Amino acid sequence: MVKRTSLECAECPIARSLDAIGDWWSLLIIRDALLGARRFGEFQRSLGLAKNILTVRLRTLVDQGILKMAPASDGSAYQEYVPTPKGRGVFPILVALRQWSEEFDERPEEIATILVDRENGRPVRMLELHSQDRRLLSSADTALKPRPAKRRRSAPA
Repeated sequence: MVKRTSLECAECPIARSLDAIGDWWSLLIIRDALLGARRFGEFQRSLGLAKNILTVRLRTLVDQGILKMAPASDGSAYQEYVPTPKGRGVFPILVALRQWSEEFDERPEEIATILVDRENGRPVRMLELHSQDRRLLSSADTALKPRPAKRRRSAPA
C-alpha cells in the first residue's frame, strides 16, 4: 500500500481535517460509530471491509482522538470503539455530505433512508451557513483573510 502524504502541518484547515478523516472508509466507520456500532465485527459486517484495512483505519481514528477504546458496555472482556467529542464533531460534516448527495445525486430514489428528528420524526432541515448577524451566506459571500498575528506579551520590567 502506498503511504499517503501527511497534511497535518498544512496551513489550510480543510487539508488538516482531511489528514484525519479524509478517506472514505474512515468517514463510513465514523458514521457507523455515530449510529451505534461499537465492535470490530459490527464495523466489518456493516462495511464489508477487509480485516487488515479496518484494523488500520480504526487504529488511526483512535490515534487521532476521534474514537476511543472503552470496556465493553455488556461487561464482557471485549473492548469497544466509542466516539469522542472530536468524533461526535464530525456529525455535521456527515450531514452536509448526506444532504449534498440527496440534492445532487443522479438517482436519489435509490437512497434508502432519510435523516429525521428523533423527537418528531420530521426530516432534518438543510444545513445553512449564517453570518454573525444571521444573514444566509453562500461561497460568494465569504473570503479568506490572514489570521491576525498573536500579540507577544511584554517582558516584565
